[in-house]
Amino acid sequence: MGKGGEKMTLQSVGTGIDNGGKKQEHSLKKGLNGKLIFAIIASALGSSFQHGYNTGVTNNPEKVLLSWISEVMGNRTGIVPEEGSVTIVYALAVSIFCVGGMIGGVSTGFIANRFGRKKGLLLNNILVFIAAIFFGSAKAAASHELFILARLIIGVNSGLNAGLAPMYLAEISPINLRGAVGSVYQLVITISILVAQALGLKYALGTPEHWPVLFALTAVPAIFQILTLPFCPESPKYLLLSKGKEMEAQKALGWLRGSLQVHEELEQMKAENDAVKLLPKVTVRELLTNRVLRIPLIICLFVMVAQQLSGINAVIFFSTSIFQQSGLKDDSATFATMGMGAINVLMTIVSLVLVEKAGRKTLLLLGFGGMAIDTLLLTIAMNFTSIEPNLSYLCIVLVFIYIIMFASGPGSIPWFLVAELFNQSARPTAASLAVCTNWTANFLVGLAFLPIIKAIGPYVFIIFVALNALFFLFIYKKVPETKNKTVEEISALFKQQMYE
Repeated sequence: MGKGGEKMTLQSVGTGIDNGGKKQEHSLKKGLNGKLIFAIIASALGSSFQHGYNTGVTNNPEKVLLSWISEVMGNRTGIVPEEGSVTIVYALAVSIFCVGGMIGGVSTGFIANRFGRKKGLLLNNILVFIAAIFFGSAKAAASHELFILARLIIGVNSGLNAGLAPMYLAEISPINLRGAVGSVYQLVITISILVAQALGLKYALGTPEHWPVLFALTAVPAIFQILTLPFCPESPKYLLLSKGKEMEAQKALGWLRGSLQVHEELEQMKAENDAVKLLPKVTVRELLTNRVLRIPLIICLFVMVAQQLSGINAVIFFSTSIFQQSGLKDDSATFATMGMGAINVLMTIVSLVLVEKAGRKTLLLLGFGGMAIDTLLLTIAMNFTSIEPNLSYLCIVLVFIYIIMFASGPGSIPWFLVAELFNQSARPTAASLAVCTNWTANFLVGLAFLPIIKAIGPYVFIIFVALNALFFLFIYKKVPETKNKTVEEISALFKQQMYE
């Protein structure tokens, strides 16, 4: 097909497949059913909960953990350890979670191809139970090494979940719900961060006696997934395109759609399968050297980096200290952080609807543009709190607005964008690279933020002003709109760009 023919195809897609609104509304109602909702909950709740819970769980009990680490080190040597030594051990325990995430991310492609999406998620829960045992035993064993090892293991689990769960969600959802269903992964992350912060309060489990229980509770969502996910089918795309099992794929698709009328969707999968057969096996080298694959890979990796370097994890990891620097007392800062988490959940729910109406690109532009402006205002406000203490309340408002901008698109879209930009043969390998990149950026932010904030104080947010402005420009120029487009139509778009 010539260049002009490709443009015509893409233009017709933009209106939403012939009759636009009515047909899309009809398919939306048809796509949602009890079994699909059950599969979404079973896959997302047991996986992304680990990711969010273990990101936020170290926040509130920080002082308790520092005291315990100091006690363990002192009992071993008979000498009270220096504060710097204790801080290093604690920082290692926090950051090694991201190192585990990198390992899990790199392993995504192998696990997804070897065991499938569903079985990979189920097997991954083995790591959760090992980590939970180590968390629960660390205090009794007086071993901070055991605690650090548990953080590494749960990090590997979370890294694998970050690749497998969005892939499974994207592959079981109808095309018109793909963005909303893909956003569920981020929604559960925000909910689990809030749960971790609530349980970690000193009025709950964030105490010297109960913190092992707080960390070991990470096993609960794993138990839920083991009890529910086996009732759900494997991804129909995996069964058909990777295993060649057409009957099983049709059966799985019928179960997910709550109807036997799945012929049209199955034919689309077969068309994708026929196209994949003509392509060589997609390796990392192929992704890097084939320009048609390299362009979407660069987009995915850039958006993943953008999500982390926007400053969100710096806010989550160190939110309490940010509020304290704004003039709030300890308890007030903690509850302000809780309010931030609640707004994050609320706005992520709103984004579930917006992502299918406004589109992916629009929400990404809104989010990164809004965060750039917000962090500029936050920098100015934080620098004048010493002169005008009431500005501390403006700082809190600006942090809340920042969370709203992040949750509107940048928080959820990167996780499922990789599944939209790549076909079945390239998707697992691309997901491995994308997830590993996300966790690496996460690790670097967590590692560098405290030294930078100690060196330049409130001016730290100037860095995020510049970065978010850069991300906005890249997305405006390079990221395509994928709403209501099939993988074949998106691939045609990149081929068209290659020849322009």
